[in-house]
Amino acid sequence: MSSANLLSNAIRILSVDAIEKAGSGHPGMPMGMADIAYVLWNKYLRHNPKDCNWPDRDRFVLSNGHGSMLLYSLLHLSGYDISISDIKSFRQFNSLTPGHPEHGQTPGVETTTGPLGQGFANAVGMALAEFLLAKEFNRPDLELINHRTYVFLGDGCLMEGISHEAASLAGTWGLNKLIAFWDDNGISIDGSVEKWFTEDVKKRFESYGWLVIFSVDGHDIDAIDKAISRAHKEIHRPVLICCRTKIGYGSPNKIGTAEVHGSPLGSSEVAKVRLQLSWQYEPFFIPEGVYKAWDATDKGRHSQKIWENLFSRYKELYPDDAAELSRRWRNVLPDSFNEWSRQLFTNAQKDERTLATRKSSQICIDEWTKLLPEIIGGSADLTPSNLTKWPNAESVSKQTPGRYIHYGVREFGLSAIMNGIALHGGYVPFGGTFLTFSDYARNSIRMSALMATRCIYIFTHDSIGLGEDGPTHQPIEHVESLRLIPNMMVWRPCDQAETSAAWSFALSYSGPTALILSRQNTPPLAIKADYSNVSCGAYILLEGQGKPDVIIIATGTEVAIAVEARAILQTRDVNARVVSMPSTTVFDRQTDIYRESVLLPGVPCVSVESGVTRGWYRYFSAGGIAIGIDHFGASAPCEVLYEAFGLTALRVADDTCDFLSSAQKKILREMDYEKDTGCY
Repeated sequence: MSSANLLSNAIRILSVDAIEKAGSGHPGMPMGMADIAYVLWNKYLRHNPKDCNWPDRDRFVLSNGHGSMLLYSLLHLSGYDISISDIKSFRQFNSLTPGHPEHGQTPGVETTTGPLGQGFANAVGMALAEFLLAKEFNRPDLELINHRTYVFLGDGCLMEGISHEAASLAGTWGLNKLIAFWDDNGISIDGSVEKWFTEDVKKRFESYGWLVIFSVDGHDIDAIDKAISRAHKEIHRPVLICCRTKIGYGSPNKIGTAEVHGSPLGSSEVAKVRLQLSWQYEPFFIPEGVYKAWDATDKGRHSQKIWENLFSRYKELYPDDAAELSRRWRNVLPDSFNEWSRQLFTNAQKDERTLATRKSSQICIDEWTKLLPEIIGGSADLTPSNLTKWPNAESVSKQTPGRYIHYGVREFGLSAIMNGIALHGGYVPFGGTFLTFSDYARNSIRMSALMATRCIYIFTHDSIGLGEDGPTHQPIEHVESLRLIPNMMVWRPCDQAETSAAWSFALSYSGPTALILSRQNTPPLAIKADYSNVSCGAYILLEGQGKPDVIIIATGTEVAIAVEARAILQTRDVNARVVSMPSTTVFDRQTDIYRESVLLPGVPCVSVESGVTRGWYRYFSAGGIAIGIDHFGASAPCEVLYEAFGLTALRVADDTCDFLSSAQKKILREMDYEKDTGCY
């Protein structure tokens, strides 16, 4: 057995043993891609196992994340902080080796993968971030940022629609430092893919503008080596290396079958694999010579040291740029950020214009892009509607830098690419589309929350208020569904001041934020609000003297309705407090003391929001009613729809009075019952 085969087989055996011990997993891909991984990781990948956060490291993404044991084996053998005990704990609770790779849990894992195709799109975002940072900070005499992004992907990744979106953009942008390896084994869970995956992948990617290196034998070390070497010479296009492999390579009875895709081989077959690969060692034992040959620690430290010396020279020649780049790599905001936030909020309060909150957001974008050069954003072909572009913004185009991204009609690709940009570091991405089209990007938004990437989602046209486009474009359940995602902060501001606070929160939050913005204009309402209170997600906007009879809670464009309803209630001798709650998710994180100061225990509540009502009842400690829309919208002008569906100040006032009256009658009935029965 050659030394190369020995090192490749170490990946196969570790993967097989770990999956067998766990009783579940996917051995086929690690066994099939082991030779490709060996060549890439031993000869080309520039990384330091002792510093997973070295900024100029190459990025490696396992898009076909079900084959996670391939990555865990590589990390363990290369010298990352993944022990053999961790390998033995594959797929166990709180282990460093979960069923699919999880960013932030396992050292060396660049992104959480498993939903097929998303890792590939993340890699496109990483490659874009590398390209833009290099254009921004490299100097003719000092190439400080110069690394590649490698991604492994399978047939499933290429079948998923997101691969089309991401690959098309990568070719359009000319991301030549992106190199993808297609595990062309012809097998998926259902069997041979020739019945449902028949397109010409080579022509497909060539039409995107990729260099395609076709029909590489994925088990021929020299052929793989030559393909990667050729890919490195490409200076204008991303590269797809198509590797013909055999799934489950090394398994005498299951090689090339769907049976080896997602189930342990079984003890009998594992024994035969050991014989087939001439691996005479017991489970989880790796010879010292194999460890030594795999260990990338010294090589990685040396590479990083060379780069650190380069960075030292850079700091001497360009101290301001070096300081700025260091700050951005560390995801640290400037010391003046809080001062800027408060000043922008104050400026917004002084603006007396009646504006749609999407326009208020554009004002914020314009200001923040002047103050924070790390902000980069775009829209899914809705720039004039989302109002995501700021004056003098330069667009990203083929190998041309800029800070504005035209994603085209690719909501899913937009979201996953944003995740990749955020994971790479150096930028804070935002992206816009209509709120109803967040459904197209749902799983990637969920991945943002799972990984806690600082991505800002701008969702405009937030309700039936968009009017004539009708129910296909009118979100009903969307805001509440976004609120249900753990770690996702959702803001639906009522005016420019609240929008300013929402933007400041989004920029400072360590995870994803969704800004839910209106098409229709809203009056300035938070003109006397305290910035700190608004930043808590909910606050008292208006109230009378003494304890209120009722609390009206509203968000976004419905806050103005709540304010008008309060005025009507005053004429009926009802003392109402109006609470603006731009972010339920932020408010829920406040202390009990603060939350109870806003929503007084024992006081009934009425909520008003142009969407589903189900989530509001949790705020009604003393009962209440939720006014909203629990059905689809219709095509008509905005004002007609609000009237037809009962989202008016008069309806809110009438329903509030009816509720208070019925509640009072109930109390009297209970008192009469207690008096008649003698039960006190």
